[in-house]
Amino acid sequence: MQRARLEEVVRRWSAPAAFLLAVTIAVLLIRAGLEGSGHHSRPVSPPPPAAPTTTLTTPGPARPRRYYVIRSGDTLGGVASTYHLSLERLLALNPGVDPTSLHVGQRIRVG
Repeated sequence: MQRARLEEVVRRWSAPAAFLLAVTIAVLLIRAGLEGSGHHSRPVSPPPPAAPTTTLTTPGPARPRRYYVIRSGDTLGGVASTYHLSLERLLALNPGVDPTSLHVGQRIRVG
């Protein structure tokens, strides 16, 4: 009699338990996908600056400085890519800019 009762309880609760397990796994997978998309990822600190080097060059014609105004959704990596610069070069042109807290309307040097 007790075995029959146990089987009834197992049958009654196995489907809801399997459903909850599936939903939990789905939520964890979606959350991991959102965290890894880059939009909500944790900020990455810039690499330490390279040691200064001395290079002898002949001065050429001075190029005019170019600037870019940050718009909503911009990242330093995206701006660097647009202007064909490395992220390190863009950071060197803008030593006071915090890459993790850009502001709409902020002006940065790109050339």
